[in-house]
Amino acid sequence: MNNTSMRTWSAALGVVAAAVALLAGGYLLGTRHTAQGAPNSSAAPTDQPARKVLYWHDPMVPQQHFDKAGKSPFMDMQLVPVYADGDGGDGEAGHGVKIDATMAQNLGLRLASVRRQQVSTGFDAVGSTQWDESQSDVIQSRVAGYIDRLYTSAPMQRVTRGAPVASLFVPDWLAVQQEYLALKRSQMNMGHGLDLLDAARERMRAMSIPPGLIAQLDRTGQAQTHLTLTAPRTGVLSELNVRNGAMVTPGQTLAKVAGTGKLWLIVDIPEAQALQVRPGMRIQASPAGDGSTVLQGHLREILPGIDTTSRTLQARLEIGNPNGVLTPGMLMRVHVASTEQATRLVIPSEAVIATGKRSIVIVKNAQGRLQPVQVRTGQELGSDTEVLEGLNEGDTVVASGQFLVDSEASLRSVLARMLPEAGASKEMQGMQGMQGMQKMDKPAGPPAATAAAQTYSTTGRVEQVTPGEIIFSHQPIAALKWPAMTMGFAKPSANAFAGVAAGQTVQFSFRQTPAGYELTDVKPATGAGQ
Repeated sequence: MNNTSMRTWSAALGVVAAAVALLAGGYLLGTRHTAQGAPNSSAAPTDQPARKVLYWHDPMVPQQHFDKAGKSPFMDMQLVPVYADGDGGDGEAGHGVKIDATMAQNLGLRLASVRRQQVSTGFDAVGSTQWDESQSDVIQSRVAGYIDRLYTSAPMQRVTRGAPVASLFVPDWLAVQQEYLALKRSQMNMGHGLDLLDAARERMRAMSIPPGLIAQLDRTGQAQTHLTLTAPRTGVLSELNVRNGAMVTPGQTLAKVAGTGKLWLIVDIPEAQALQVRPGMRIQASPAGDGSTVLQGHLREILPGIDTTSRTLQARLEIGNPNGVLTPGMLMRVHVASTEQATRLVIPSEAVIATGKRSIVIVKNAQGRLQPVQVRTGQELGSDTEVLEGLNEGDTVVASGQFLVDSEASLRSVLARMLPEAGASKEMQGMQGMQGMQKMDKPAGPPAATAAAQTYSTTGRVEQVTPGEIIFSHQPIAALKWPAMTMGFAKPSANAFAGVAAGQTVQFSFRQTPAGYELTDVKPATGAGQ
């Protein structure tokens, strides 16, 4: 680089440095003037009454409450007061976040109204198909014998009425039939001779020789020692309990044939709905893999007893299956409908933010601000969800973009204290917050996974005990880089640590959970006076 270029760069840098110095000096002078001489400064006496502070919190961890002001243990910033009149400490009265029309369009916000809709007082459930036991028949042997031929080799084969299933060889039939043929050949046609033939025929019937075989014996003059067992109905061979060459005994079930013209549908009803179910209620059922097929029916009977594993009550009904499309074990989606109709408050299902422990909806209040509201939801009605508590008819909710609204609200609350431009508008801070969403550093302290797996201990004085938490004035915690402070720790249950009272000096342990810091142990400090 030549001398001329060097001089040019030096002059440019000098101009930039001078501009920065002038801007910094002007900002400091303006700040000093505002603090010392501005007639509307906060130092000016006012007649406004003192505002009541409910608690302090870190806007990035709003679920953790503190009873005193101080430095946040999560981020390098001061705790923010939350007032009883609804000011979150950012200088804007009222809850929620204000988003102008341009920002709403950029976020893709879509609003919907809470409305009343006439719905059936039914509920959704699941079910499965089973064989209709009333449409099943068994194939049994009335005599002792041997299977010398099976016409069906495996269960679940389809059979028709009268089709042969198995051939049974019965050796005990041979002697009684030969006796009958011998009497018949002796031509004892008079007197007691007829009585002997009738007696021999009765003995054959007593040995379960079918009348058709006896007639064939008379016609052919040959003993019949094989019995063919046939299917009693058209259906499926649901059971096959014998094989070729197997010996059978009287009364033994050889096979079972289940009819397929009708099936049972067993509906698993949630325990919470068990008291609402009555026989005769109308149902609509569809196979899980084919929503276009809708079957109609009525609950025939309620089976007694609750399944202790699934906590469901079972109801049974018959459904027709003329085309054989349905098979046992098929999963069905069922809607159980009552004859009663009722009106319910509903909102779009996409407006509900389900956190696992509660359901949240972003609501637009009368001041045009967006704020979260906890609701209790009921059943889903197509694309809508029933609202049981938390909303009123006519309220306006955010149906899409609510996750971005929540992020905008959190970032705006933090950036209002981090940005040095005192004169910047709230809308500009919100825009900067949205642009800086991916540039923010992570909060100070250990990673969440490490903190969740580690337990920390310290000593402190009990300041207050409530059903939900215990507030301590505790010593510094080096592992978390916390100074000595007063803060509350959640109790695992309302009855936990029942012997702890205010004023005690204790040693306590805690761990980090998704909901905040939770106590794991509280015991009196060794050698500490109460």
